[in-house]
Amino acid sequence: MKIRSKTPGLLLLLLLWWAPSSRVSAQTSQAKEADLVYVDQKGILRWEKNKQEATFFGVNYTVPFAYGYRSVKARKIDPEKAIDQDVYHLARLGLDAFRVHIWDTEISDSLGNLLENEHLRLFDYLVYKLKQRNIRVMLTPIAFWGNGYPEKDEATPGFSRRYGKQKALVDETAFKAQENYIKQLLRHVNPYTKLTYGDDANIIGAEVNNEPQHSGPKARTTEYVNRMAAAIRATGWTKPIFYNISESPTYADAVAKAQVDGFSFQWYPTGLVANHTLQGNYLPHVDRYHIPFDTIPEFRNKALMVYEFDAGDVLGSYMYPAMARSFRGAGFQWATQFAYDPLATAYGNTEYQTHYLNLAYTPSKAISLMIAAQVFHQVPLRKSYGTYPADSVFENFRVSYKASLSEMNAPQRFLYSNTTTTKPVNAAKLTQVAGVGSSPVARYTGSGAYFLDKLEKGVWRLEVMPDAFHIRDPFAKASPDKEVTRLQWQTQAMQLLLADLGETFTITAVNEGNTYRATAQAGSFQIQPGTYLLAKNGKRGFKPDASFGFLQVNEFAAPQPFDTKPYVNHQPLREVSAGKSFPLTAQVVGVSASAKVSVQANNQAGVYKTIGMQPMGNNQYRAEVPAELTSPGQISYRIMVQDGDRHVTYPGGYEGDPWAWDYYHSDTWQTFVAAEKGNLSLFNPTTDRSLYVFPNLWKSDERQLVSSENTGQLILKLTAKELATGQTMGFQQYIGDKLQGRAPELASFDKLVVRMKATTASALPVNVRLISGNAAAFAATVNVGATFQVLEIPLSALKPAPFLLLPRPYPGFHPLWFSSNKPGAFQLPQIEKLEISVTQDQNASKPGQPIGVEIEGVWLKKN
Repeated sequence: MKIRSKTPGLLLLLLLWWAPSSRVSAQTSQAKEADLVYVDQKGILRWEKNKQEATFFGVNYTVPFAYGYRSVKARKIDPEKAIDQDVYHLARLGLDAFRVHIWDTEISDSLGNLLENEHLRLFDYLVYKLKQRNIRVMLTPIAFWGNGYPEKDEATPGFSRRYGKQKALVDETAFKAQENYIKQLLRHVNPYTKLTYGDDANIIGAEVNNEPQHSGPKARTTEYVNRMAAAIRATGWTKPIFYNISESPTYADAVAKAQVDGFSFQWYPTGLVANHTLQGNYLPHVDRYHIPFDTIPEFRNKALMVYEFDAGDVLGSYMYPAMARSFRGAGFQWATQFAYDPLATAYGNTEYQTHYLNLAYTPSKAISLMIAAQVFHQVPLRKSYGTYPADSVFENFRVSYKASLSEMNAPQRFLYSNTTTTKPVNAAKLTQVAGVGSSPVARYTGSGAYFLDKLEKGVWRLEVMPDAFHIRDPFAKASPDKEVTRLQWQTQAMQLLLADLGETFTITAVNEGNTYRATAQAGSFQIQPGTYLLAKNGKRGFKPDASFGFLQVNEFAAPQPFDTKPYVNHQPLREVSAGKSFPLTAQVVGVSASAKVSVQANNQAGVYKTIGMQPMGNNQYRAEVPAELTSPGQISYRIMVQDGDRHVTYPGGYEGDPWAWDYYHSDTWQTFVAAEKGNLSLFNPTTDRSLYVFPNLWKSDERQLVSSENTGQLILKLTAKELATGQTMGFQQYIGDKLQGRAPELASFDKLVVRMKATTASALPVNVRLISGNAAAFAATVNVGATFQVLEIPLSALKPAPFLLLPRPYPGFHPLWFSSNKPGAFQLPQIEKLEISVTQDQNASKPGQPIGVEIEGVWLKKN
């Protein structure tokens, strides 16, 4: 286009209008800061200053964009304040890495021109705050995503909305839009740091885009990667550039040929979006990180990073350090969890339902991540620690599924995600203690996280978070109106057994608005949420606003409860033994310490009982249901809470005196009482829905629930239409809860019974496995015919065997099977999962043909 105006002012205006890059570069960047890291010839990320290996561990976090932004605004919270609080917590956990895919669709137009808007400003602010805390940034400029999830996408202006992920990777106009966008983004000056992203040393590298799904000619893929990398370098960028190689594994060779410095991977070892909390031991899923690209010559000598990882739908606090250990064993030097929940919305876990991590709301998982960061920084690169369970203890670290525990025990640092009896290796040298629950150096009756940092001899900083109670399944369907974790600001008892403090020391609050003061006796004192200086013999000298590391002494961030109403969280036992008493427990929040909690129960024989529930600490209550109620049949019961004049009854949460003449609610929980010789159901398709099926059979002709000849009974029908030789079809289900209520009888069961049939004309060999909490499977093979059969397997006939890792780890190139090298003897009380599978026989007459089974039930039987 030719501009013919002779008017200089008009010419200038037209040039500014036509060249958006001039607009976004209007500010002048300060002098470029020296790069912090580089990739050496062997593919190792190293510090420029000393040539030592560099490692970074942290999280993804999304408040500047998409739902993260909208949800914080919906709660009428200033996004900048939200960022301040969350970044403080990330620093408090000792994290030093941040990555998120920038929602380009919100900050660009369809031509790739950068839009200076609120989202970009908030990202700049976040980058600035991370820099203040020494948390390094990996820049991922392109997300491809719309901005809706979990809501509908908005009509955003960006090129990603126009082209979509697949087209953006093959279309020439899309290439140009992305090149334009990348150049403008990297020439943009952050108004808070006064630096471009390339000039800011705290931004240590770039990952071109998020989870590309390549298609078409492989040469075009290599061209795309090279052009995007060239666009980045055209801005003066001198830092490492990474590209995703794991999302499109069949294009790995094309990606490896590109001119980049490293490759990015992800890991979701327990799958995603189970819609409920996963139960069972998932440490075998993270035994090692398998990389299938080592045979590609160009893959070698490149740096490796993990852009996203999480143990989706797992609430236990034992997975993160094991994942960090396996990352190091595979050669990774950067790993960032996806995604850290904003403090403003973590009460409901609404952002990403399958992920849940926040210091206030998931304290044990947060401390587990804190420990994982130490693992990542301390475990040598590419070192192996054997196979589970041998690798549960490594260097200064330990993980335990049974105790839901991550632990670090080093001379100066003692960290634990749950109550532990482990003694510090050198208590006299400790400078940091952090945990949840109690340990030999800190006994605490609350359920929030706490941190102890030695500031100088005889002076420690104590930070105590509010108590956190998971009152609903945080991985079930989410809503901003549904609270899944309740915070309570309560006074709790604490005792510290630190020689440096002694038995008598002062406790002085230093966070804003907190005026609490106390003196410990025998190391014991009462404490409430906040930040405190602990001083031996009243020693003083540390100012509240003084710094230690990248934190200030008086900092504290914790929200008030989303709700304060009474709530009873209780899971009934499915079945109990006849003639035996059994415990009934519940968590009760939103009540005072003087509240009375009781159970009103009756059985089908007309026996009624009201039983008081006794407080067990940490808002837990317990009652023993007497044997006189456990005659074979069914027990119905409700839990009643009286707090002063207020009455609330569950299930239902109904207000009002449950004994009043006009109280009409009749909701109850039910528990079945088994007959003396009764079978123990392990799988019933009529009621059991939490199955993990492999392969992912979702079509109507692959996974069906069909009617049985018995009224009211359903049958699970699984069909794999094309199962290649050696491939497996099957399912797995958690059954530990079913065994729990019949524990007194487990020794008397001696047979595993399956009622099923094959849908093929010839008999099928079907593998039936019982899997223990120690990750050992015991199996037998039965031949299943074309008509329904009741097949009995003596428990004594079960032999050690491999088992399926379900839900299937993602990416799909990770191992599908696990085999324990220390299975031990079969013990029914340790069993947690049932697995039934069929493997296509290499001798099958027609391999590749549909193969299927119908299962009506699985149960345990007595003599």
